[in-house]
Amino acid sequence: GTATFSDVANAIALERGYWLGDAFASGGSSGYDHKAMAITAKGAWESVKRHFRELGVDIGTQPFTTIGIGDMSGDVFGNGMLLSRQMRLLAAFDHRHVFVDPNPDPDASYEERRRLFEMPRSSWADYDATCISTGGGVFDRTAKSIAVSPEMRQLLALPEHVGHLTPPELIRGLLTAPVDLLWNGGIGTFVKAGSESDSDVGDRGNDAIRVDAERLRCRVVGEGGNLGFTEAARVAFARSGGKIYSDAVDNAAGVNCSDHEVNIKILLNAAVADGDLTVKQRDALLVAMTSEVSELVLAENYRQTAAISAARVQAPGMVEVHQRHLQWLERTTGLDRALEGLPSDDELNERREAGQGLAAPELAVLLAHTKIALTADLVASDLPRDGACAPLLGEYFPTLLRERFAERIRRHPLARELVATLVTNRLVDRAGLSMTHRLAEETSAPVADIARAHLAAWQIFDLQSTWDAVNALDNAVDAEVQLRMLLETKRLGERATRWLLRNQRLPLDVDGVVTHYRSDVGRLRQIIPETLRRDDQRSVGRAVHLIRSDGVPADLLREITHMDLAITALDIIEVARSTGVTLEQTAATYLVLDDDLRLGWLRQRINGLPRNDRWESLARSALRDDFFRAHVELTESILGSPSPGSGAASGDERGDDLAQAWIDARRHAVEHCLTVLSDIRASGRTDLAQLSVAVRELRNLIHVAQRETSSSP
Repeated sequence: GTATFSDVANAIALERGYWLGDAFASGGSSGYDHKAMAITAKGAWESVKRHFRELGVDIGTQPFTTIGIGDMSGDVFGNGMLLSRQMRLLAAFDHRHVFVDPNPDPDASYEERRRLFEMPRSSWADYDATCISTGGGVFDRTAKSIAVSPEMRQLLALPEHVGHLTPPELIRGLLTAPVDLLWNGGIGTFVKAGSESDSDVGDRGNDAIRVDAERLRCRVVGEGGNLGFTEAARVAFARSGGKIYSDAVDNAAGVNCSDHEVNIKILLNAAVADGDLTVKQRDALLVAMTSEVSELVLAENYRQTAAISAARVQAPGMVEVHQRHLQWLERTTGLDRALEGLPSDDELNERREAGQGLAAPELAVLLAHTKIALTADLVASDLPRDGACAPLLGEYFPTLLRERFAERIRRHPLARELVATLVTNRLVDRAGLSMTHRLAEETSAPVADIARAHLAAWQIFDLQSTWDAVNALDNAVDAEVQLRMLLETKRLGERATRWLLRNQRLPLDVDGVVTHYRSDVGRLRQIIPETLRRDDQRSVGRAVHLIRSDGVPADLLREITHMDLAITALDIIEVARSTGVTLEQTAATYLVLDDDLRLGWLRQRINGLPRNDRWESLARSALRDDFFRAHVELTESILGSPSPGSGAASGDERGDDLAQAWIDARRHAVEHCLTVLSDIRASGRTDLAQLSVAVRELRNLIHVAQRETSSSP
């Protein structure tokens, strides 16, 4: 779609009576004009903005230097060069000319670029020479030699003796110049890895100007055009510290916009066929929705780049997890790692030894194949028919369609595929690349059940509101602080998903479970911070220290730093309902144990266990489940035990008083348990064996209480 022949293709589809009609090819005369929308460039710009935010630069307000591949008449290049007035375009080249402006005036050069963009079939030769700074110019690529000015020499960091360059030499110098951004909006492959030959690349027309990724000195690469880098070049650049995703990620907005157009036309064409709309009215609706379609598309670019960046930060500690994930994709989908430029098991083992993980471009490929595999699983499942997914389908379409054609949206011919895709995007973009695979390993639950649990978990804890609040802090707080907050949110979502899979009947009734827990979880998240004792307060204090930033609102900081304890809300609710005790008293009793029996410290140590291989991960998960079960049973034992002179716990008694009475009544067993925990703590290290013994000591306490209860008259 979006090409010159879209109308021709659509006319043939209509003539043959093909069911898609003029939705067969996007971007025709009654479709979305990608160049006018600047949608592909804007999507790639989401990647560029994120890269620079991670470098501490706001390219909307701070100047940055750029080298470009393309010319202003091109869609992706031209639109990209107009997305920030802070850009200092130092040079660019296409197949005809090399443009050099060593010290550009940002405002004047921006306006001149705009003039060329609006000029039909413009080239760099049309650039107003009076706007070019001293030492620059526009040079024909057919020239035999180009004189190097002092300003060009400084731009390219050339030795003093270099006085002339051929056009290919000049272009290679520009590609390897020390600048902030290399923006590719051209056609061809210009960067390879040092391990590759030009013949490996398969683009003979650019052999003379191609450079090795290891020589690049730019900080960020934006791939608006396709195939500008080989995959090996991307990985080499990323592993040397450069910021890059991939062309598939960066220019995904164009494809996504076409998807939206096609699905909207399918919906509206049915209305036209039924006489509810005329073609003219349909076309007017398409135009009216242009801005919102753009927003929907760019939001996905934003979310997807965030998922890759989060995965990149965690990658060194996730090598074995990613290795198993790749092996699973090989078995189930036929993934060819060599073809996709992904490392072999031997290479991954070497990286693990070196403390390195997958690079961002590799994670981008893994993300794509993960989404493909999960979508296929969900399409084949009963999930798309689940009423809990209906809101997602509505959110895919612009507001005008949701308001006027809600019933038609529900009956969309591709509703099943759309729901599967939308749920997959939520799973991967919010929960990470590997969560679904890991939870499937741990729980044996099918993907559809994991997806339901994840949807429910995010609603129960209202995590979307937190996610949005964190993302709203772009350029207001350090990107690393933002990422820590997003990872804490993601972690709570995963733990709640796991809890639901372990403790609820499957397949999950999403709406029913959300109704069952959400209100009480909200209450407990207000109660828990006020109930904390010493160990938990110290833990929260450490979290505040790690996350604190001048730009983080106090209420958001409080919410994020208590997330490690928020997961306990689900257990507290179950205990309160099973014992008939108030939420407040149950929470107080549950959390008193964190301090009096050092359970807060023990929980943190279990969460901190390594997961370097599958067995460590499964052992950690099993021990954590045992610990939480023991904590629940201890709380139930305290709340269900006779209190002095009154029988079972009453609403008038404080949780800490109940816990203290229970502990006093079993002082010998409690002291033995605390001694074991103290010995472990004093050892200065904690491993699976030690923590397993600690959880066993908790079990002994429970058995002591059970024996006393069974032997009492």
